[in-house]
Amino acid sequence: MGEGGCACGEVRYRLTAEPLIVHCCHCLNCQRQTGSAFVVNVMIETDRVELLAGEPVPIDVPRGSSTTQRIWRCASCQIAVYSKYTSGKLRFVRAGTLDEPAGVEPDVHIYTRSKVPWVALPEGVPAFHSYYDPEKVWRAESLERLAALKRR
Repeated sequence: MGEGGCACGEVRYRLTAEPLIVHCCHCLNCQRQTGSAFVVNVMIETDRVELLAGEPVPIDVPRGSSTTQRIWRCASCQIAVYSKYTSGKLRFVRAGTLDEPAGVEPDVHIYTRSKVPWVALPEGVPAFHSYYDPEKVWRAESLERLAALKRR
């Protein structure tokens, strides 16, 4: 898939597989954390994110009413490199930290109920008011990888 890292170059990583899926999340939490209208996350198995340099620092941040989200940031420049929302077996890599972020396009738009009105969603890309059923959206190969991950 590619390599990426933080702004100062202290943290570098390589994705050793294609993503399971690429989310464009429009939830208020992502808007608040990024200071933008949405975030594009490359969802991939944790063991397929290979650190090449540096050691990002995990920070727990509020997510919703009573839960937290763990975000790994560069200790020097504080750029958010990737997150864990629920399972420790999955990482949500910030697509903007890839060396070639323009090569990543969302497979799905989620939490569009809080999408800012000036963002136009592309036709032909699934969009959901909240979350969705992966069985109805993901490619067969990604579903197989997810099933294998759950068996571990």
